[in-house]
Amino acid sequence: MTGSRLLRGAAGVAGFLVAGELVIRFGLGEGLVFPAPSEVLAGAWEVLADGAFLKGVLTTLGNWALGLLIAIAVAVPVGVLLGALPPVERAIRPILEFLRPIPSVAIIPLAILLIPVDELMKVSVIVYASIWPILINTLYGMHDVDPMAKDTLRSFGFGSLAVLARVSLPSAAPFVATGVRIATGIALVLAVSAELVAGGAAGIGVYVNVASSGNRMDLMMAATFWAGLLGVAANLALLAGERRLFHWHRVRTEGS
Repeated sequence: MTGSRLLRGAAGVAGFLVAGELVIRFGLGEGLVFPAPSEVLAGAWEVLADGAFLKGVLTTLGNWALGLLIAIAVAVPVGVLLGALPPVERAIRPILEFLRPIPSVAIIPLAILLIPVDELMKVSVIVYASIWPILINTLYGMHDVDPMAKDTLRSFGFGSLAVLARVSLPSAAPFVATGVRIATGIALVLAVSAELVAGGAAGIGVYVNVASSGNRMDLMMAATFWAGLLGVAANLALLAGERRLFHWHRVRTEGS
């Protein structure tokens, strides 16, 4: 099943690239200022030999990883705490629902004004954007815990902490993993967006800005291509990890 999905996905991508090539080469998209897919792919290989681009990738990945790790360290304990204490969750929920829909990209200009340190500003924006999917999925996971399993453990004399460690956390873990996977893509978007808006010394977004100032559309799209590929690779890796670690959860949900 997985192999056939990959083949269908590859066929779809190939078809899209061929269609784009034909549209550009034969002038079907009149007035469309856009490089052909073959030029973008050639540029993608070209930037791999560019030290400025490679340095930018490392900078973006560093901010991406740091922001995501901080978001996990904050969101998971808070989500577990709120899920274990319903009265506290009900009191705080309106604040969460107010803050969560605010577009994360929209806070970048505010973050630039409030946080003068460039890297700290970018990491802070990533943390803000990444917290929400992890926190909300952790809450959903805590709500999905089987109450009978908790009552059974309590009937054998286990305390609240033991029930939390033995039942609630393992049951919520697949939801937390899904939240982290969703947040990974969001974190990458914010990492590049912050570089596009705020600039800086290095980064994929900074490289795109430089290429744009030189009217190198092919290099702009090449850098975007690698950013997208990084996101796809991270998503696939985390999805594979979820399936391997939490196969029992998928069996349970599919069976129900």
